[in-house]
Amino acid sequence: MAEVEHEGDEARAALVGQMRRSLTSPIDREDLFRFSRAIDDVLDAVRDFVRELHLFAAPPDPSYAAPLRALAAGIEQLTEAARLLPGRPRAAAEAARGAKKPGVRVAYQLALAEVLAAPLTPDTIKVTLLLTRLDAAGTSLAAAVDTLADGVIKRYQ
Repeated sequence: MAEVEHEGDEARAALVGQMRRSLTSPIDREDLFRFSRAIDDVLDAVRDFVRELHLFAAPPDPSYAAPLRALAAGIEQLTEAARLLPGRPRAAAEAARGAKKPGVRVAYQLALAEVLAAPLTPDTIKVTLLLTRLDAAGTSLAAAVDTLADGVIKRYQ
C-alpha cells in the first residue's frame, strides 16, 4: 500500500506540473487540483488503515470486508470517470456519481453497529478505529466525486 500511495503522490505531482504547462484543462484548474487532492486523501486513508492494522497487531476481521468492497468499487468507478474526463466530461461526471453508489458510509455504519453489538473484546477498539479509517477513505472518495461533478457542471452546463 505504501508503494501505491507513493505512486499516487508522484502522479499528482506530475499532474500539477502538466497543469502549469497546459493552456486548457477539461475542468477548471482549481477543481482539477482539488480532485487530485481528494484522490490523494483516499490513498492516504487506505495507507493509514494498512499501517494501523499492523501497528495495532489487529487480527483480520470480517467487518472490514464490506467497507473495503464498497471502497474498491467506488475507486474503480472514479477511475473510469477520470479516464472519461478529457474526452467526455459529462459522461465522466455521471460515472463519478456512480462512485458513491457502493455506499462506503453505509457499509461502515453497518459494520460498526455489528462490532459494537457483539460482546466487547480487547480487539473491539482496534476494529472500531480501523473501520473509522475506511470511513475516512470513503469521505475522501465522496469529496473527489463531488469535485469532479462540480467542475463539469461549472464548465459544461
